[in-house]
Amino acid sequence: MVDLNALGRLGFGAASIGNLYRAMPDEDAAAAVRSAWDAGLLYYDTAPHYGFGLSEKRLGHALAEIDPEQRAILSTKVGRRLDPVPSGTDLTVPRQAFVTPEPFESVFDYSYDAVMRSYEASCARLRRDRIDILYAHDIGRMTHGDDHQRRFAEFMEGGYRAMRELRDSGAVGAIGLGVNETQVCEEVMAVGEIDVVLLAGRYTLLEQEALETFLPLCEGRDVKIVLGGPYNSGILAKGVRRGGELHYNYQPAPPAIVARVGAIEDLCAEHGVPLAAAALQLPLAHPQVVSVIPGMNSPRQVAQAVALIDTLIPPALWSDLKDRGLIRADTPIPTPRLKA
Repeated sequence: MVDLNALGRLGFGAASIGNLYRAMPDEDAAAAVRSAWDAGLLYYDTAPHYGFGLSEKRLGHALAEIDPEQRAILSTKVGRRLDPVPSGTDLTVPRQAFVTPEPFESVFDYSYDAVMRSYEASCARLRRDRIDILYAHDIGRMTHGDDHQRRFAEFMEGGYRAMRELRDSGAVGAIGLGVNETQVCEEVMAVGEIDVVLLAGRYTLLEQEALETFLPLCEGRDVKIVLGGPYNSGILAKGVRRGGELHYNYQPAPPAIVARVGAIEDLCAEHGVPLAAAALQLPLAHPQVVSVIPGMNSPRQVAQAVALIDTLIPPALWSDLKDRGLIRADTPIPTPRLKA
């Protein structure tokens, strides 16, 4: 069993080093990982889907050089198998959002055999004999729509059983879900047992609906939360006052979201606090949230994230956000921290 409380407040999201949206050289990906390690980050999350194996390969190679004692805590995912692409496929253009030279594409498959094969392939790419945390990737209605019930049954009857066997044998330290929604987590927890959820968005400076039923359920079951996507697809990182494209939940941001972010951004400015610092720190105030993992693809982004997570935020900011209805009144708020 892995100690989920040891992940650290800030982890490394490795989707970007799988060439998310744009290609990057191997050496730049290695530099980002090295910078994270040098900054004291212990937790690194990846998936076969990220660059169709490229992110796992790069992360495994980089950590093999800088962490020979394997102190880093690694998580990866199952639920998407990698199938060869047809001969002649152009590998220089985006495919499923990745610009990757790997001649594969990812296909959803939550069956027992697919999960076992995926786990073995990930171990090989990551250069590990075991995986600390294994998540089921993108199960749920948000991803699968009307096909959700079939996929859910496939997972519970096959993939979930495989994950339990891997954990029970010691091949995996903890199991959970890597998802963009809370409803499917509650569905799984009603019929099965998990240790952790990697939740992308859904509990952020913009969204606290998870406080209604999901987070109380996690407290009751002692299910830990890793918060991915703390910037809600970037809008909480850059704000809305400087113009440019604005994205929320992987799509163009609707006017109501832009207005809400603008109000939060203005209030942060009144208190001299970067919007992105408030976005990183707020989720960590909840007792079940053990880590936030923004995507990072360069030493500069690593340094920025480290600085933001350590930014001193006056308690008055959180009070004002609640008083103006910009965060829920029952949202746990961070206690003041001294810089390390």
